[in-house]
Amino acid sequence: MATKISQLRCKEVICIGSGQRLGFIEDVEVEIPEGRICALIVPGACRLMGLGASKWDYCIPWHCIRRIGPDIVLVDINPDDCKIGRPGKSRKA
Repeated sequence: MATKISQLRCKEVICIGSGQRLGFIEDVEVEIPEGRICALIVPGACRLMGLGASKWDYCIPWHCIRRIGPDIVLVDINPDDCKIGRPGKSRKA
């Protein structure tokens, strides 16, 4: 199955262990020489009623992806283990 990066942005990421909805894919991390996707980036929850940017994102390694469907991406990971701070923001979750 071939998928464009722009098509990945329309997919919601769900953790299969807890059923938690992590959000929609915002970006991908690519290894430049090989051209391989090594992680998906999903923005963290907004701070107040959908307003204000989060101080962290989820960085989901490619090996944790279990299934990519037409609408969702299923991942097998503990969401707290894949939080990363945004540049210029505090790294505390």
